[in-house]
Amino acid sequence: MSKVPPSLIKQLRESTGAGMMDCKEALEESGGSIEQAIEILRKKGLKSVSKRAGKTAAEGTVGVYSHAGDQIAALVELNCETDFVARGEEFKALARGVAMHVAAMKPLYLTEEAVPQDVVDKEKEIAMEQLTDVQKQSADKILPGKMRKFFEEVVLLNQPFIMDKEGNKTVKQALEELSVKVGEKVMVRRFERFEVGEGVEKEVGNLAADVAAMIT
Repeated sequence: MSKVPPSLIKQLRESTGAGMMDCKEALEESGGSIEQAIEILRKKGLKSVSKRAGKTAAEGTVGVYSHAGDQIAALVELNCETDFVARGEEFKALARGVAMHVAAMKPLYLTEEAVPQDVVDKEKEIAMEQLTDVQKQSADKILPGKMRKFFEEVVLLNQPFIMDKEGNKTVKQALEELSVKVGEKVMVRRFERFEVGEGVEKEVGNLAADVAAMIT
């Protein structure tokens, strides 16, 4: 196995916040590929974090976002395990980022499990009605994809995270990445979104673009 240059280890450590030995081992396993090493660290980190599923995430902060004109606002309670992590800048930034996301994307539910069964059943019924007779013969293969799309639209954790410039990361994945980095359970406990006044729909229509412009 070829020796990994210290400069590469340093680069990976600065990108991920992982320990030096963990970075060294990940780079050795990936053959020196930073991208693959990051994925290796992420998988190991998620496995470690998953063991903390039973831990109590009682600390945290409330992310607050109010759009220009104070017509739209959102609150998000982001929880972690320790006050030390809760006071961190990255944690606070993620809380506010998720609040901005909620204001812009209007999720209705936190998780898939929170969607009432009657709503799920109705959506399946609508999806079936949209299928042609030929498509209905393969409904068991088509419906799962349509339901995934539905959950992406209404479930916060399933939505593509508006603060991710590349647009490849969901809100859930953003939470998981911070969990891996801080070594603690990080979760959204609840959220609220508020709208006031007439002409709100027009204002909301511009909000996603406004938020996107703020992060570019």
